[in-house]
Amino acid sequence: MEMKYGEKEIVEFDINNEEHYWPNKNEKNYIINIELPEFMAKCPRSGYPDFATIKLQYTPNKKVIELKALKIYINTFIYREVSHENSANEIFDTLYEKLEPKWMKVVADFKPRGNVHTVIEIDSAKM
Repeated sequence: MEMKYGEKEIVEFDINNEEHYWPNKNEKNYIINIELPEFMAKCPRSGYPDFATIKLQYTPNKKVIELKALKIYINTFIYREVSHENSANEIFDTLYEKLEPKWMKVVADFKPRGNVHTVIEIDSAKM
């Protein structure tokens, strides 16, 4: 079966490409709030889908992320088996390393499954 163009774009996507990061032309401190309500990854134990809302907040330094790139990056998890904790930490670590923000926070709010509701929060001010 041939891959659809969206699937191909997700599979071939590389968040490390510099084209996904734009110069921040504003020197003042401000916060960018982004909500991604359709995160999905597979449970590494069962293979069942896990769904979450990812909330990203950051005060940019020299770079901001292009929003389409962020959307596709989040969609790359759909094919992966990764725990709640590892997916949230990977998102934080990847974006923190590439953006080098003044401050960043990621909250991964997973939908309940099996009577368990998990929220992972990583805040650079608490590291």
